[in-house]
Amino acid sequence: MIVRLARPEEYDLVGELTVEVYVHGGLVSPESSYVHKLRDAADRAAKAELLVAEDAGQIAGAVAYCPPGSPYAELAGPDEAEFRMLAVLETARGKGAGRAMVRACVERARAAGLSGLRLSTQRNMESAQRMYEKMGFVRTPDHDWTPAPGVVLLTYALSFRNADPTPRTHGDPE
Repeated sequence: MIVRLARPEEYDLVGELTVEVYVHGGLVSPESSYVHKLRDAADRAAKAELLVAEDAGQIAGAVAYCPPGSPYAELAGPDEAEFRMLAVLETARGKGAGRAMVRACVERARAAGLSGLRLSTQRNMESAQRMYEKMGFVRTPDHDWTPAPGVVLLTYALSFRNADPTPRTHGDPE
């Protein structure tokens, strides 16, 4: 699994992939105004870092890494980064694409000398939450928020202060 910046010619594909995952996964309604934002991968690439996971030459997923100052960062503090809109195609699930993209975000935040990394997730995204917890993220219920009526987002954070600089996840070699 390779994680890299999305190329401009891939933005439409990434936008459609993200919409497919969120709409067909039951995370947003096809009529939601958020669908336009999910589809606009070019805007994410211009205002954040749009990363893709590539498996055997095919894009398996995408995520927006939001460094400090990115208008896409919704809950990160001034010394933190955030990632958003993590999407993995159903056919690629279980192959490590999500974990690889989260690791890439962690590495970017650490390399920038930031104090931590934050994310929001929906309550029904239980497998993603288990992955985040295994990777060292902790729930931050005091930051949970409601971006739209009926949508409650749970928040998690990974702190780099007083932490092992290379936390291991289950399955990583020692």
